[in-house]
Amino acid sequence: MRTCVSPKTGRRYPLTMICTLFRVPRSTVYAAVAPVPVSPRVPGKRGPRTATSDAEIVEAIRAVLVATPFHGEGYRKVRARLAHRGLAVGGKRVLRLMRQHRLLAPRRLGPPNGDPAHAGTIVTTRPDEMWGTDATRFYTEEDGWCWFFGAIDHCLDEVVGWHTAKLGDRWVALEPLRQGVRHAFGRFGKDVARGLKIRCDWGPQYIADAWINEVKWLGMTITPSYVGEPQCNGVIERFMRTPKEQCLYLHRFQTLEEARQIIGEFIARYNAEWLIERLGYRTPAAARAMALAA
Repeated sequence: MRTCVSPKTGRRYPLTMICTLFRVPRSTVYAAVAPVPVSPRVPGKRGPRTATSDAEIVEAIRAVLVATPFHGEGYRKVRARLAHRGLAVGGKRVLRLMRQHRLLAPRRLGPPNGDPAHAGTIVTTRPDEMWGTDATRFYTEEDGWCWFFGAIDHCLDEVVGWHTAKLGDRWVALEPLRQGVRHAFGRFGKDVARGLKIRCDWGPQYIADAWINEVKWLGMTITPSYVGEPQCNGVIERFMRTPKEQCLYLHRFQTLEEARQIIGEFIARYNAEWLIERLGYRTPAAARAMALAA
């Protein structure tokens, strides 16, 4: 019917009308009349022909894998062992041949540090079991860029200590923990915070000997997050968003002293009035009081 001509218009019937009349999808017609695809030619090795064929290299790779006293060596070491035997082959070629012939060692798929969804939890069930600490920067008109350091309890979301300074070094990074120890344990001394874990990242302040030694002197255990995975330090990371949105981004600080006063007022207001959903919409201060009374 596609070749028939309409006596009225003198033209062929359109495919749309034909498919509507016979109730056939146009995609079916297009698929039926489409040319049969030709299987593409598998490309071989690009570039000039080498003196050693792929088959010879595969045979040499198998000999290396049989002779090596170790298990699961990758293509880089296989390439090095081939070079030691006088066979110079490119690393990408060795990888391609080992992959094609299933000679690569099996490996566990996924990120090296476990579940990328972070299905576990870093929130503790009681106060002063784990604290998170981190830093961010803010700008002042006279003093330029300055630092804000904070420490937060993973159970209560309470800011146990904070500090601002022009230079964000290891000594400034210790100040929130010192304040937190006095706040939570009532005194400052050796092993006073025995059993408390400190979650931090791999910033230069937190790998300095002075910071590590004082934290250990206080009895704390350092549990750093995985490199490149801030979710491991998610409690303080999430908190840092709150002062940015509620304080740092809303003010144009003239001096560091002015910023310190405004930030201090915000931290006090946060601990006393900020509602935490997972705490039953209680404030951090109320949650600590309830935990101490239990």
